[in-house]
Amino acid sequence: MIINGVPAGAAPAPGQCLRTFLREQGWFGVKKGCDAGDCGACTVHVGGVPVHSCIYPAVRAVGQPVTTIEGLAGSDGELHPAQQAFLDAQGFQCGFCTAGMIMTVAALDDEQRADPARALKGNLCRCTGYQAVADALARLPGRPPEPGQETEPPAATPAAATPAGASLPAPASRDVVTGHEPYTLDLAVPGLAHMVLVRSPHAHAEVVSVDATAALTVPGVLAVLSHRDAPAVAYSSARHEQITDDPFDTLLFDRVVRFAGQRVAAVVAETAAAAQLGAARVAVEYRARPAVFDPDEAMAPGAPLVHGDKTAAAGIADPRRNLAAEAHGHVGDVAAGLARAAAVVSLSFGVHRVQHAALETHATIGWLEDEQLVLRTSTQTPFLTRDAICRLFGLPAGRVRVMAARVGGGFGGKQEMLTEDVVALAVLRLRRPVQLEFTREEQFAAATTRHPMRITVQAGATADGTLTALAIQTVANTGAYGNHAGGVLMHSCGEAVSLYRCPNKKIDGWSVYTNTVPAGAFRGYGLSQTTFAVESALDELSRKLAVDPVEFRRRNVVRPGDPLISLRQEADDVQIASYGLAECLDLVAGALARDAGEPVPAGPGWITGTGMAVTMLDTVPPGGHIAHARIAERPGGGYILWVGTTEFGNGTSTVHRQLAAHALGTGAEEIELRQADTRLVQHDTGAYGSTGTVVAGLATLRAARNLAGQIAARSGPAPAGPMASGTGAASPRDGALLAAEAASDGTPRSVSFNVQGFRVAVQPATGEIRILRSVQAADAGTVINPRQCRGQVQGGVAQALGAALYEHLDIDAAGRVSTRAFRTYHLPQFGDVPRTEVLFAASHDPLGPLGAKPMSEAPFNPVAPALANAVRDATGRRLTDLPFTRDRVFAELSQYAGQDAGQHSDPDLQAGS
Repeated sequence: MIINGVPAGAAPAPGQCLRTFLREQGWFGVKKGCDAGDCGACTVHVGGVPVHSCIYPAVRAVGQPVTTIEGLAGSDGELHPAQQAFLDAQGFQCGFCTAGMIMTVAALDDEQRADPARALKGNLCRCTGYQAVADALARLPGRPPEPGQETEPPAATPAAATPAGASLPAPASRDVVTGHEPYTLDLAVPGLAHMVLVRSPHAHAEVVSVDATAALTVPGVLAVLSHRDAPAVAYSSARHEQITDDPFDTLLFDRVVRFAGQRVAAVVAETAAAAQLGAARVAVEYRARPAVFDPDEAMAPGAPLVHGDKTAAAGIADPRRNLAAEAHGHVGDVAAGLARAAAVVSLSFGVHRVQHAALETHATIGWLEDEQLVLRTSTQTPFLTRDAICRLFGLPAGRVRVMAARVGGGFGGKQEMLTEDVVALAVLRLRRPVQLEFTREEQFAAATTRHPMRITVQAGATADGTLTALAIQTVANTGAYGNHAGGVLMHSCGEAVSLYRCPNKKIDGWSVYTNTVPAGAFRGYGLSQTTFAVESALDELSRKLAVDPVEFRRRNVVRPGDPLISLRQEADDVQIASYGLAECLDLVAGALARDAGEPVPAGPGWITGTGMAVTMLDTVPPGGHIAHARIAERPGGGYILWVGTTEFGNGTSTVHRQLAAHALGTGAEEIELRQADTRLVQHDTGAYGSTGTVVAGLATLRAARNLAGQIAARSGPAPAGPMASGTGAASPRDGALLAAEAASDGTPRSVSFNVQGFRVAVQPATGEIRILRSVQAADAGTVINPRQCRGQVQGGVAQALGAALYEHLDIDAAGRVSTRAFRTYHLPQFGDVPRTEVLFAASHDPLGPLGAKPMSEAPFNPVAPALANAVRDATGRRLTDLPFTRDRVFAELSQYAGQDAGQHSDPDLQAGS
């Protein structure tokens, strides 16, 4: 086999797929996303034809030329046109899918390029929403851009330009499009052993015994680890600055399993194949226990107890009622407010499980380096993970180093410790390198999900549309463990209610243990669930009152100077430091009105409608979020910036360089960034809660300003533009290189706003929903990188549409996750996602770096309710349970098929189309 012009160094093993063989040969640009031929991240060319190498037998490539992403560029280093197009358009975010995407695009002919929805059907992207990919395709030779596509020239860094506010490219751009940017497992480690986990088939059982005898006879098996080998230290897989935010209800290996898929043992072997065979031979004896899967049943008297062996001292709200957490609070008198209202709505909503579906699964490599435990892992929280490992194994901080390479997507799912603890156990026990990588099936069955919720909303308003009462009651299913149970519950009840000015509010919430896969942190952190309910209910209330939904929001949303009151009463450290909500409402309303004549799909029966929804997000999580940054002059010119923040498609690596360059009056190319390694800086809480820009970025800006001050004091006033030396750093007079550092604690906190609008067409005869127009206005403060920020919004809308329309994680009657692969989960494909117009309000937040606000989580939250409101406007029917799959929509609308949209019997449910 000739790989990129180089003879392979070995022959494939019997039955080996081409993907694993290529990676064994050191071609790490070939990625694993599914191992089922579903995602395309592993695409390579065999004899010039693109194939999914994860399902292509390696032996079939023997005697043929194989090209991976590393071999696509010319021998002179000139990029292939497809690579150049993705580079110029910044057609990626995390970039994990990009190599496979480019390999597919590079093989397209002109006819195939004209139909990208079909041509790229086998390549999935979780981050971009495909709009940046479409922009890249438009740059290919002979492809004119379609209306609305990105047409600005490739981003550059002119010497005289101010970096902040420019659409500069990501620092790893060229390495991403050429396959040279390393991700977690893209590392050749001598002597690497492989781990496979043994998982419980039972939803609730006691582990009576673990017999490793047969497993240890498999050639190459080194060890079988179980509860006998693990520390009996309770912890939570969730990672927060304050460890008491989450209950200590987890053990590394527990004698009691509480969901089907919980790990019971780990097999470590010389090869992955030996580890798999050994895991199949581990004999585990279980004693089954009664299980409970529904949260309402779990709270009922006499229900099986998921954590009945624990007390409130573990941080559990009430283990005897299966309550991981609860939240209650009120202001005013809701009953009185409802009594004096001219109209009242009371509706119940269901929000389902969805998976983060980051293309890079959870993975960790660990080894010992001079008696220091080193973990290279796919995490959003290196420092908090290090602290958890130290606590678990009784090690000082100096004995543990945790680092993250570029991470292939996170969305909150990698704010957990799911692989690092067990890898650390194996490394410390065997004293050799060990790797654990989740399969896609494990990612569905044993990683965390969004919290399913049942939410009831009561709201009342006067005849002119002024709110008199707003109450929500939430029951969240946290699954078998309480990681993020309290935080998600509090957050979901917070901003959804504090967004509105109302004298009478009430919140009651319960997060309930069940014997199902644990829920956890997910983009929006609970707000996507409650926002769907509250925004749908208020839309219904406005229609009852015959008040325009946009005007209803204008009348009732908070305004500058208003207290932000929710279950926590008024949060002292949260304020409306800048306000772009009114402009966002105007922008969306104007966009939907401007082009109201989009063509309806061909055929009879289609009905159309418009809808919108509003969300507010605290810019930093409560309870503390800390970041340190350090910057120094670099020998020979320029600067080195050290930060703790992980890059996983959130774009912080680009923003940090821009902020530092702005403060130093230089170009971003003069900033060398080193990040996500616990030995670089003092501390960083982590890249979650949209804090990569507003907390870690503020630390970077402060450190760079401190350094600029030192340089000015040494050299005199700094010039207005780049440093006079032309290299970005003033030449030191005494030969000493200057350095500075700074921190940010994320307080006080501000708020950001997002407004989503849709125009849709609905076909009642089939249940199909087609999106004719999608627009989101964002109050992002000063936009540091417009192209990147726009991409965050577009990607958030696309991910939210997947969750609203068809993504769902299913659990069978025995409590087992039955969704095992992408092909039965339906991630949005290129052809599924409409183009979203992104509009930014003109605001400047004094609490953020250079006036910036976060924009990673927030775009997800208003999408489902805006879609529901648009469908309601078209059909006159209120859909209350997600997702809006065709069969569900058809069942709801079938009785009205063939009728005009306005001919419904209920006068309060008239269509507005």
